Amino acid sequence: MNKINKETFTRSEIELSLKKQFPNLNKSEISEALNIIFESITEAVALNEKVEIRGFGTFSKKYIRPRKFINPKTKKISYLGETATMHFKPSKSLVKK
Repeated sequence: MNKINKETFTRSEIELSLKKQFPNLNKSEISEALNIIFESITEAVALNEKVEIRGFGTFSKKYIRPRKFINPKTKKISYLGETATMHFKPSKSLVKK
């Protein structure tokens, strides 16, 4: 795969890159494979599992502490409970400075 210094990739860019590497696969097969991979990672992280892909990075669940916020229009104070989000930590080989 080509080394591209880019911070983010869209799904279509990933599909295009995979199409170049695997010309015998059609677009729907590549798209279905990506769906399965992304769903598997999402389900595992939702179940508090850590997903590590060697040479790429690690996906895990990160909790955001409960906090209060103020509606700037009404000045009403509201509270937001603890929330969880997916966290990605790239591997050292992926991050070349």
